[in-house]
Amino acid sequence: MKPVNYALLALLPCVLLSGCFNNSEKPTAGMGQLLDGDTDGYSPVVPGITLSFPEDHQAHDSFRQEWWYLTANLTTETGEQLGMQWTQFRIALAPPKTTEKTTEKTTEVSAKGVSPTNSWQTEQLYMSHTALTSTNEHLAAERWSRGNANFSGTQANPLIIQQDDWQWRSNNQQLFPATLNVTTADFSYQLQLNSQAPFQLQGDNGYSRKNATGTVASYYYSQPFIQVSGSIERNGKTIKVSGDAWLDREWSSQFLSKTQQGWDWFALRLNDGSALMLFQLRDNSGKQQDFYSAKRMYPDGSGTLISSDQISMTATDWQQTESGRYPVAWDISIESESIKISTQALNADANMPLSVPYWEGPITISGSHSGMGYMELTGY
Repeated sequence: MKPVNYALLALLPCVLLSGCFNNSEKPTAGMGQLLDGDTDGYSPVVPGITLSFPEDHQAHDSFRQEWWYLTANLTTETGEQLGMQWTQFRIALAPPKTTEKTTEKTTEVSAKGVSPTNSWQTEQLYMSHTALTSTNEHLAAERWSRGNANFSGTQANPLIIQQDDWQWRSNNQQLFPATLNVTTADFSYQLQLNSQAPFQLQGDNGYSRKNATGTVASYYYSQPFIQVSGSIERNGKTIKVSGDAWLDREWSSQFLSKTQQGWDWFALRLNDGSALMLFQLRDNSGKQQDFYSAKRMYPDGSGTLISSDQISMTATDWQQTESGRYPVAWDISIESESIKISTQALNADANMPLSVPYWEGPITISGSHSGMGYMELTGY
């Protein structure tokens, strides 16, 4: 295995987007074309697998992609509403190998894609995103690095998920309680995270289909009921915050089919104490219908999967940003759950102008239920 090529690291965001482009240009491919690809040599996602904790909090390097995704709706001591996002992505540059021949000798390569004799030889790449959103400001930052035990990846005990000094650090092997510390050029935060609720398995016991036939799927679990406290520093001032957070964990070797343009994803906390996960995968082939998935969840671990024919979603307002035009307000109806709500962005310009541009930000809920949550929009 050759050492990681830093020129490749610089070009990889363009490779992921099927061609380089600047923020004023549209991607030449939908998200399905970007997240689809050759899955030979990677582990497949199949139904019937039992997710296991705390093992599945760790990286799954035999799969092509995965992420740890935290969003939080926070309130300052003065009552200001803020949104916070932290995401760590893992991207495999090649399938795991059992051996590799070099000009000098054969080197064994572990199942995690790292040579035991040279930790710099790795097929794993990490990318992390973070953002802080208020009504009039949206700050975002990004980091890239190769996987290495010293600065990027996961550690089992205590559980650490890290990229340099952006670190999720638990007290033991479990996800909670934990601290999350992130510092960027424009802002930083130090948060304490805790949850006593059972994890919620999305889809069929953690097997989450991404199309009607199930030919594309991920392993997916969530923790929608996280209590947050801590501090945020911005504009030279440190402020105390508290609120609620939501963690999503997914891994797969093929997240979307080629004809799927992108997704609209919602993490909603309703005023009756329940949480609603909802996403729509948009198809641009003209031959397939858009795909919907939703689950209503409760702090005791119970939940209800929602049939796609019960879901209605309509965009009601759009925002032009520097990287695209996004539907920032929605009417959502789920007849079987007696839910009929409208969502509104806290900041309509919550564009993420990073290597892979998208929209991500906090939202408010009104209608049959009130509440707050988060929305992610891709492929526009």
